[in-house]
Amino acid sequence: MRLAGKKVVCFIEHEFEDLELWYPVLRLREEGATVEIVGPAANETYHGKYGVPCKSDKSLVEVNPADYDGVLVPGGWAPDKLRRYPEVLFFVRAMHESKKPIGHICHAGWVLASARILQGVTTTSTPGIKDDMENAGATWVDQDVVVDGHIVGSRRPPDLPAYAKAFADLLAR
Repeated sequence: MRLAGKKVVCFIEHEFEDLELWYPVLRLREEGATVEIVGPAANETYHGKYGVPCKSDKSLVEVNPADYDGVLVPGGWAPDKLRRYPEVLFFVRAMHESKKPIGHICHAGWVLASARILQGVTTTSTPGIKDDMENAGATWVDQDVVVDGHIVGSRRPPDLPAYAKAFADLLAR
């Protein structure tokens, strides 16, 4: 299993996009990675936009970026909530400074914009936040997946196969 020994945080809040959370989490776990679901509270059940539940493993205050090899931020409406937590922004900035893989899909680009790490980055997102991405300094392109260094971006659920593969490939390096 090529990702054995790798640890990844996947942030969660209510109204995450169900597939955008579960698809990459399961894909990484299938390849041997440990993926911990991290939300505002530990052992809390969060519900996706379509009602799929997911229980957090840890709280935001329990995780240290130095202990992880990558981070995933799912889309939906959760990113608008996640970007309000200083712990999330600190974690994402620390991963960026360490050049560790950061995956974002759909509206998750909001978290990267709020963490102020998009200046000079070429990426994508749902077209609905294209202006936000560009205003944060990114060069936005309309592609299923964009990898710029250690940042992997995707637009929406139909792009999940390309997104999950690109993130797993980057994590395996």
